[in-house]
Amino acid sequence: MKHFQQIQESMTRFVRDPDTCSGPEGIEARRMAIYRDLFFNNIEGFLSNGFPVCRSLYCDEAWHSMVRDFMCRHCCQSPYFLHIAEEFLTYLSEERDSQTDPVFLRELAHYEWVELALDIAEQELPPAVAVEDVLKVRWAVSPLAWSLAYQFPVQHISGDFQPTAPSAEPTFIVVYRNRQDEVQFLEINQVTARLLSIIVERPELNGAEILAEIAHELHVEYASVVGFGSEILAQMRELDILLVN
Repeated sequence: MKHFQQIQESMTRFVRDPDTCSGPEGIEARRMAIYRDLFFNNIEGFLSNGFPVCRSLYCDEAWHSMVRDFMCRHCCQSPYFLHIAEEFLTYLSEERDSQTDPVFLRELAHYEWVELALDIAEQELPPAVAVEDVLKVRWAVSPLAWSLAYQFPVQHISGDFQPTAPSAEPTFIVVYRNRQDEVQFLEINQVTARLLSIIVERPELNGAEILAEIAHELHVEYASVVGFGSEILAQMRELDILLVN
């Protein structure tokens, strides 16, 4: 290894883990401290902004310790700052080892990452199309709408509400970005989540056929689902969750 590469490696080890790694020989400690603090503060600030609810659950010392552990343990696969949040998710899922973290931390972090990912997504929605009858239209789920299921009610977690065990029933949520570029969420039930999955799996079906499939799976008459089903289709079209296919 060339001398300058040895210096680079020594410097990066120090920046990541200054408590156990010394910096390159011959470089003033004051200068190395500037790099150490610059890198840490940038990453800590990005994670705090990207995961504000997660951040609010920790005191400064505990949060800073987690950020430092992330820097020490995790080898990021992307040089882009916008990918740090996704790298942090990988760290929480595969490398984080702390018995003091909330049991819902990974799910909460994923939920907050989804909001960030949709906020910075480059896709643009096509112009809205007028719809006279939601039952006659073939639908598509917006590429900026993600249907999610969690064990914890992540959308309600805060400093005042921190569940200690999973809910009896899964929490179903659609997180989406509308045509005004606002990231929102919609709480849904399991049937609506299934409706969205049918739209993804069977794009050739129109609204009536989708609801007929729902009725078949629920073992009920079509007439018993067409009313509320039509309302759901209309609502999700209005919210830009569903697009005309």
